[in-house]
Amino acid sequence: MQNLIHDDPQLAELALAEEQRLQNTINLIAAENHSPQSILDITGSAFNTKTIEGYPGKRFHAGCVNVDSVETLAIKRAKHLFGAEYVNVQPHSGSSANLAVYFSVLEIGDTVLAMSLPHGGHLSHGHKASITSKCFNFSHYEVNPQTGLIDYEQVRKTAHSLRPKMIVAGASSYPRLIDYKLMAEIAKEVSAYFMVDMAHIAGLVAAGVIPSPVAHSDFTTFTCYKTMMGGRGGVILARKEFASRINSAVFPGCQGTTAANLLAAKALIFKLAMDDLFVAVQKKTLANARNMSRAFLTRGYTVISGGTDNHQVIIDLTNKKIPGKTAEQALEAVGIIINRNVVPADAGKPGQVSGIRLGSGAISARGMGSDEVDKLVEWMDCIMARPHDTALADRVGRDVLALCHDFPVNA
Repeated sequence: MQNLIHDDPQLAELALAEEQRLQNTINLIAAENHSPQSILDITGSAFNTKTIEGYPGKRFHAGCVNVDSVETLAIKRAKHLFGAEYVNVQPHSGSSANLAVYFSVLEIGDTVLAMSLPHGGHLSHGHKASITSKCFNFSHYEVNPQTGLIDYEQVRKTAHSLRPKMIVAGASSYPRLIDYKLMAEIAKEVSAYFMVDMAHIAGLVAAGVIPSPVAHSDFTTFTCYKTMMGGRGGVILARKEFASRINSAVFPGCQGTTAANLLAAKALIFKLAMDDLFVAVQKKTLANARNMSRAFLTRGYTVISGGTDNHQVIIDLTNKKIPGKTAEQALEAVGIIINRNVVPADAGKPGQVSGIRLGSGAISARGMGSDEVDKLVEWMDCIMARPHDTALADRVGRDVLALCHDFPVNA
């Protein structure tokens, strides 16, 4: 940091402010986590300077002896960790990984069946705002409005009606396990490729805390910075017969040089994910999410699907008469960081966001457990019931800060 302070005091001040924000707030954003210091170290290492195009042993630039070893190591570790036949660690992001998979086996205009965004899907699964919807003909399946669970019969009927070239499972806000075996069977019935986007749950899968989709899918994509607790970037796992097509779709199809420093960070987090400490954090992540879900249900909140099987708790705030944005802003004011989120009831209502999405990953990485979860839910309930009560906000804010000091980041 001393070099940064010398070169750019203004930017150094912002970097320090961000460190303090992370230390002094509780992060309940499901798409975020706290990375080990070693991940931050390797991300800022000499690998940051290297340009690499192509694959190990077949680069378009000289001087790649070390990054070739790094990429090979990352691939080897990911294969072992996830039981994958083939791995590509070059995608810049999860969306980049998804796009590369699409272009590896689909033609422009092909039909794809994926999960609807308000029902839990992701932008890169064919939302109208995403470039994926401009390239391919996406249709979407939904959750059952009564149960909040994927309606597999609807998926089957829609698949047989549309005969899609690919079926996509996986979500950005779906708190339940997905029946990958059944989804794979449906895909096989209509001769479709089957892809799983496990960006949110990869850490839980790596630790063996929840079932893996890898044996059932043709392609599996994920990111390394959510429950995986690593650096930025995406990864593709696939059956080995798709290796050459995926390689070409990633480079030169969808991107040029990859980030060598992030390849190193991926190699590192795959090693750390084999450790007992990582597994313990993932087990705590699941336990904390389930405790959080139960605590909100006890207080009369509408928890989508009635609970959770992963790190997410999705809440429809309609019965509490507080919009998602108001809840997000009121909680941030006391140091609890969440994100507003569309819920199934918002479908067809542009601009309406009636829910919030909570994640237990970051608090679990800090060592918090059931007692801390109970406190957090109590504080959130109070704030969402009285979002404009400044005296209450002051008191809760002090309690949140004290909790942060008891559980420092990267202690």
